[in-house]
Amino acid sequence: MTSSPSAPPRPLVVRRPDAPLAGTARVPGDKSISHRALMFASLAEGETRIEGLLEGEDVLRTAAAMRALGADVAREADGSWRVRGRGLGRLSEPEDVLDMGNSGTAARLLAGILASHPIVSVMTGDASLRRRPMQRVIGPLERTGAVFAAREGGRLPLCIRGVGAPEPVSWRLEVASAQVKSAILLAGLNARGETVVEEPVPTRDHSENMLRHFGAAVSVERAGAGRIIRLAGRPSLRARDVLVPSDPSSAAFPLVAALLVPGSAVTVQAVGLNPLRTGLFTTLIEMGAELAVSGARTEGGELVGDLSVRAGALGGVTVPPERASSMIDEYPVLAVAAAFAAGETRLCGLAELRVKESDRLAATVALLQANGVPVRVEGDDMIVTGSRADDLGGGRVQTLMDHRLAMSAVVMGLAARHPVTVDDMGYVGTSFPGFGDVMNRLGAGLADIAA
Repeated sequence: MTSSPSAPPRPLVVRRPDAPLAGTARVPGDKSISHRALMFASLAEGETRIEGLLEGEDVLRTAAAMRALGADVAREADGSWRVRGRGLGRLSEPEDVLDMGNSGTAARLLAGILASHPIVSVMTGDASLRRRPMQRVIGPLERTGAVFAAREGGRLPLCIRGVGAPEPVSWRLEVASAQVKSAILLAGLNARGETVVEEPVPTRDHSENMLRHFGAAVSVERAGAGRIIRLAGRPSLRARDVLVPSDPSSAAFPLVAALLVPGSAVTVQAVGLNPLRTGLFTTLIEMGAELAVSGARTEGGELVGDLSVRAGALGGVTVPPERASSMIDEYPVLAVAAAFAAGETRLCGLAELRVKESDRLAATVALLQANGVPVRVEGDDMIVTGSRADDLGGGRVQTLMDHRLAMSAVVMGLAARHPVTVDDMGYVGTSFPGFGDVMNRLGAGLADIAA
């Protein structure tokens, strides 16, 4: 579970382990796919069984929201989840406010569902989520005929008066965002006619894959550097079992830690290898990482494989801006890797980091600076100059309610010569429940951590 606004902070001091990291681990299920599995199963007719669902706080908020809207969502004794869907357009009006906690993905995708049902609903979230912009989904969803009322800048709490016969939308994304694309597609499911989304660069396509899995007609065509996605409205969605792969964004933390702690060798099993999610792995290989994939296979429409790494020297590279959409959540831990790489690493096109759980660009810079890493920002680019491990660490990192910053700071502490203090580990459970246990089984030696 995550910290509540009134819960005391849970600080952690992280030290370099006495021995290399070693062993095999499995990280929790993919967060993006878990959200979508619960939502699509709730809109389908019949009963869906979901295995490997991420049971972090963000996804549990989605499960609670779908229950509040009338779907039968339950965890089984064997750890799987069962969802008995209501069918398209048949969700019911919630009795209370839908609290989405810290999850921007849940809030934005759910807005598409709520807009396309003849119900009135209100969404809110924690302090971090209430600061994040929602206008980017409100704009296109208003085209369906739904009516929105929000705080200045389209921020939560958000009241939505949905429509039972939404208009199909044709929309070109201003910024690459799988969340906005998915919200439009979810609204389009209950519309008569074709919904069209054009994205300037390809973003993660879990929604398209899962829509096909449940029986919707989705086509994708190239359009210059981007893509055009077309969805036929009012499909017959039928329940289909879902197997959720391990989250590549969560796998990043033990993998990067193993690359940086001398002598380490670690394997993470069954990691999702969707080509639109593997920008970090591509970048690490370009930096010289010894990273190998084995056992590649397709499960539930998604490519999956086991990733193995060995510690070794890394070198600085330039990461092009068009790669951002395939690794947007991994930049903080990549910046930590760059801090130990020889030379300069330039991470380009990071504007989207400014509107994540925190201003992740500024917060990542602060994380590095607190631990002696030379770093600067030029426009939307972050430039990190690598240093010797013996010269790094010793800082206190402010995580700002951001789970990925907290875990990135832990990786910094494991690799640096001087201990790193993380001010609050309480939000790690939003995406990686059991993080401390996984890292400790590999030899991290994290004390007093239950996240």
